[in-house]
Amino acid sequence: MKLVIAIVQDEDASRLINSLMDEGFGVTKLATTGGFLKSGNTTLLAGVEDARLQTCMGIIEKVCKSRKQIATSPITMGGTAGMYASFPIEVTVGGATVFVMTVDQFVKY
Repeated sequence: MKLVIAIVQDEDASRLINSLMDEGFGVTKLATTGGFLKSGNTTLLAGVEDARLQTCMGIIEKVCKSRKQIATSPITMGGTAGMYASFPIEVTVGGATVFVMTVDQFVKY
């Protein structure tokens, strides 16, 4: 058995949860925050039988596509304290960071 930990963008979370549950995977959702944009993420936990791991990973890959987004980045103006301007930068968002760990024991009460 494996424990799949998938960190996905909030925008992808609902579709991923529905897709995994439609295929019979149990999923636990945790709200998390982090990354360059300090935006909301969702961390999903799923206990997966070894034989179904590739199915689970395929669903994650299909639903959580990377995409480009424009964000603003503040810069200091000429070293003057308190003077800031922002300029747009293109960043890649979405996708998924996935950890797969072997589970020695799984008990469900």
